[in-house]
Amino acid sequence: MKLKCQPEDFRVEEQTTFASNGGRFALYRLTKRGLGTPEAVEAIVRRWRVPRDRISFGGLKDRHAVTVQHLSIDRGPRRSLKQTNLDLEYLGHCDRPFEPKDIAANRFTIVLRDATDREATGVAQALEAVARDGLPNYFDDQRFGSLGQSGDFIARAWCLGDYERTVWLILADPNPHDRTPIRRQREVIRKHWGDWKRLASELGRSPWEDVVRHLAQRPQDFRGALGRVRHDLRSLYLGALQSHLWNQMLAELLRRRLPPERLLSIPVAGEPLPFPRNLDAGQRESLEAVELPLPSARSRPEMEPWQEIIHPALEPLGLTLGQLRVKYPRDSFFSKGDRPALCFPSQVEHRIETDDVYEGRKKIVIRCVLPRGGYATILTRRCVRVS
Repeated sequence: MKLKCQPEDFRVEEQTTFASNGGRFALYRLTKRGLGTPEAVEAIVRRWRVPRDRISFGGLKDRHAVTVQHLSIDRGPRRSLKQTNLDLEYLGHCDRPFEPKDIAANRFTIVLRDATDREATGVAQALEAVARDGLPNYFDDQRFGSLGQSGDFIARAWCLGDYERTVWLILADPNPHDRTPIRRQREVIRKHWGDWKRLASELGRSPWEDVVRHLAQRPQDFRGALGRVRHDLRSLYLGALQSHLWNQMLAELLRRRLPPERLLSIPVAGEPLPFPRNLDAGQRESLEAVELPLPSARSRPEMEPWQEIIHPALEPLGLTLGQLRVKYPRDSFFSKGDRPALCFPSQVEHRIETDDVYEGRKKIVIRCVLPRGGYATILTRRCVRVS
């Protein structure tokens, strides 16, 4: 079966009660096609020449999709914007920025293509199981776009105080998601690492201009160079490590709580993770009540079941819980909060039709609503793994 054969095969629309009520923050509805949220924000910054730190949004929406989300701009224009693959509709002004907490849920329409009759039936049965047992609330690939070819989390080196390694991972580590211009810039940086004056003159327009210029003046000040990386990118680096650790915590919890015959192994973000199946009422009730904290040095390891699952997650990365903190810059920190172990989709429906792209095959159209933070790609992973 195939997912995202075309952007229209994956649609997501933010659900929110947030509304304009007057104030200095302009509120917009952003519809985009085949474009990631950071790229859409960058396009708005260039077109309207507004500082990036005045733009606030609730979450990152998939690039390979048609998505609808909201964003606000401090003292933003009272008008709309249309560009290729991007439509920004002005909704009014409000008294505070739009934030992740303002997302109530996300409504999805997903098309799985190139399926046999048997596969289509299996997806329908898997949807019934998910509606009953829930999904493990893993973070999916979208959270790990900053993880480069080295496989080393930027925030790991950052927490250990190895600022040169941190900056190298940001600037030079090859990344499969890079577009051609960025990939070429990374090649130049790797080739001339340390020759910062040359790089400052040769790189030209780059996301890391300020970083390279700083190192051209102070070649060993990698700590200061990190502070010149855009704040929104630094937040993504911390989020990637924290999301990975949370996934590992949940995986460890499921392995401890459920027998092997109640688990499916499904790849998520490049590694196999356990998914529950065929739960009895007691198992379902036990897991449904669990919320796991987003790990950081501020977390309380004495809380059950936290203490039994955090250390196996940290150990492979050579980290301790106390090291999950950022000393510099002061405006960067790990998120705080709890996340449910299971995610339950609602308003689940599906239909099986003749595939209009792959001759002689079936397509399955799935519609559902997921709570804030739930990943529809996790749902599809479970649905295509039917045994």
